[in-house]
Amino acid sequence: MTFDYAPLLPQGTPAAGQRWAGFPTYNFVGGHIDNETVPVDDLRAAMDRALARDGADLATYYLQSGPQGYKPLRAFVADKLKRYAGIDTTADDILLTSGSLQAMDLVNKLLLAPGDTVIVEESNYGGAFTKLNKLGVNMVPVPLDEHGMRMDALEQALDDLAARGIRPKYIFAIITVHNPTGTILPLDRRHKMIELAKKHGVPIFEDECYSDIVWSNERPPALRALDDSGMVIHIGTFSKTVGPALRVGYINADWDVLGRLVALKGDAGSPALEQMMLAEYGPAHFDDHVKRCNAVLEGKLDALIEAVDQHFGTSVEYRKPPGGIFLWVKLPEGVTTSRLAKVAGEQGVAVNPGPEWSLQGDADRWIRLCFANPPIPVIRDGIARLAQICHDEFGVPEISGNVRR
Repeated sequence: MTFDYAPLLPQGTPAAGQRWAGFPTYNFVGGHIDNETVPVDDLRAAMDRALARDGADLATYYLQSGPQGYKPLRAFVADKLKRYAGIDTTADDILLTSGSLQAMDLVNKLLLAPGDTVIVEESNYGGAFTKLNKLGVNMVPVPLDEHGMRMDALEQALDDLAARGIRPKYIFAIITVHNPTGTILPLDRRHKMIELAKKHGVPIFEDECYSDIVWSNERPPALRALDDSGMVIHIGTFSKTVGPALRVGYINADWDVLGRLVALKGDAGSPALEQMMLAEYGPAHFDDHVKRCNAVLEGKLDALIEAVDQHFGTSVEYRKPPGGIFLWVKLPEGVTTSRLAKVAGEQGVAVNPGPEWSLQGDADRWIRLCFANPPIPVIRDGIARLAQICHDEFGVPEISGNVRR
């Protein structure tokens, strides 16, 4: 007889998850990266050097660096933020976390309570939507265009909320390589966002998870770099460059906020070996590694676009993103991507349906395709298979399979 835990579980406890059965044959979901770009040999060498030098510090919590994380890695993150994002900061203004998801949870824990209001981009990271819904927070979506969040719409949303006596807890923005659209917000809009946030006294929560993955290897300064008031909380990660499984992220903020986040973290420190390895690896190798990743990923994106054009033709709409690991694709009327994702998933083709990533009215016509992990031949075969499934289920595209439209 199995003990029944159900009567002991607090209200709202989620149902048990399913046992993992491995990746599908054609896996276009998640935020995985390219296996071949993981710098295994350099990481092994870096780990060996780091352990030889500081391995004995594993005897104590925090590696003799305090609860903010391994100080040599914090110093590298500060240097990276200055060179890549224009943020003038120091190691003392960095908190290392177990991925950017822990960073997001800490910021939410600090600022949010049930019934609070936040402003979000209308299409956005699905995990952010899930977390905010679980917290009982009201989301006010702001639409995007081909350049990212529209500032006229943000201004209207802030004005409308102010007229109702509502002060949002933050504006959540993924403005440098947006998820899922891939847009990069122009500099003038960045200045305008900060201006509006200051006017209404609303902090900005800036997520730069994908900001290093830019084909040109150039990007505008982060909002945190442009702000002189300390109202921007900035988070980032090494998941999309070195490896998601490392679970190393970071928060950059003024100490009034960062100190409170340190107090909330309370987990005796994020895993130490990964921090030691990245601190040793980063200064000598990170820049060249990112450039190599960007070249590989843009090549995969081009292969994906070629396959989408071949098998879906003019029945779909998309814009080639300037970076990232996703293609955001709009399917024709009559196709519901929630249904397509279910049917395709049963046949070994995994895609993210639009409603998981967007609050816009036509979200169920969109899909998010992650192209970073599958090899190019798998990308081509998977898109051909997806087009055939879509044709069988919805009658579009009119010509499917290996026939160029």
